[in-house]
Amino acid sequence: MEKGFLNPIIRVTKEFGFEMAHRLDGYDGLCRNIHGHSYKLAVTVRGRAEVGEVSPKLGMVIDFSVLKSIVNEEVVGRLDHALVVRRGSSLEAVAHEITERVEVVDYQPTCENMVADFACRILRRLPAGLELVSVRLHETATSFAEWVAADNV
Repeated sequence: MEKGFLNPIIRVTKEFGFEMAHRLDGYDGLCRNIHGHSYKLAVTVRGRAEVGEVSPKLGMVIDFSVLKSIVNEEVVGRLDHALVVRRGSSLEAVAHEITERVEVVDYQPTCENMVADFACRILRRLPAGLELVSVRLHETATSFAEWVAADNV
């Protein structure tokens, strides 16, 4: 085997999808109305693959099921089929009368703010030895926001 193949740094990406509604309080365009999106989320981590011959995770940077659990607990499970509203907005007071699943956040629920929030949530949960490289959130098929670790040092 070549030297670079022995224990390279590898990036691993897991993709997710969820349906979510939101409203941009005080916005001057159509998004001031309650509306929904079919979000696509991609989470990329990097690290070195497990090399211990007796490890059941031999050759893995992270078990995809572990990354899936983290993202589902921190993001998808909370937001799928939920209405996201900004704390203190006029909608917050009546949101629970409209729907059962309401997530109140401390920021305007734009794609940009949500992707930054998701990155923070995922970062707290990553196993030792792994780095969060990027989190990309597609709000539509042609529009996305991306958090990149290298931009946030």
